[in-house]
Amino acid sequence: MTKERPTIGLALGSGGARGFAHVGVLKALEKEGIPIDFIAGSSMGALVGSLYGAGQTIENLERFAALFRRKYYVDFIVPKLGFVAGHKVKELIRLLAKGKKVEELSPPVAIVATDIKKGERVVIKEGDVATAIRASIAIPGIFVPEKWNDRLLVDGGVIDRVPVSVVKQMGADITIAVDVSYFRTEPELHTIYDVIMQSMDIMGREMVRYQEIDSSVMIRPILKHSSSLAFSEVDSLIKCGEEATLEQISMIRRCIAAWEENNHANKSKNKG
Repeated sequence: MTKERPTIGLALGSGGARGFAHVGVLKALEKEGIPIDFIAGSSMGALVGSLYGAGQTIENLERFAALFRRKYYVDFIVPKLGFVAGHKVKELIRLLAKGKKVEELSPPVAIVATDIKKGERVVIKEGDVATAIRASIAIPGIFVPEKWNDRLLVDGGVIDRVPVSVVKQMGADITIAVDVSYFRTEPELHTIYDVIMQSMDIMGREMVRYQEIDSSVMIRPILKHSSSLAFSEVDSLIKCGEEATLEQISMIRRCIAAWEENNHANKSKNKG
């Protein structure tokens, strides 16, 4: 059967608290009637994308973001060794994801994590949502790695900050990439968290340069420094995501129109 419209995939990137900008991205796409057929996410992109796939409305995601504080994500249980166990956040995610499995999410979601032993990207498409997300948000040095099928997994952003290639493999004709990173030169580094997150931002710079070329549309909501652990700035981050997406709507519509024109031309050619 010939498709009448292109399938659209959303690649939601990692970035700590800055990932709440993804809620604004989803809000703008819904408002403009842009369909989302596939979602791939790393770290906070996996969290937001999976909760959306689990059936949470934009309004519920905004409420969750407003109530979410660092104590639930980082500070709730920090032993002297500097690791966060992550049990509490996993149970919170399980509740919000309605106890679903990854393969039950709609639109389909792929969750990206990193095998810390093998140095490999792991794309999770089935199994417990809460465990998969807990793996994808496991910032090295902050969270204890998550065990998954004999693998030891950490943050997906370590190996694939904005998983454009994953959403393409899922079948997306048009890919919308959302990069919520912000690299700040000469930042103020006061804690181990600042050091680790700055290191993650440095690692991600070169990856994203390639992914910008590889995606149909790139959205960058973060235009000024926002700490990746600053959960108090949620409202501003969501607004940034919404505004940055609205600025790209005409580009998204042009990509859809170009695909449809090309598809129509191919159908006419095949008939001839």
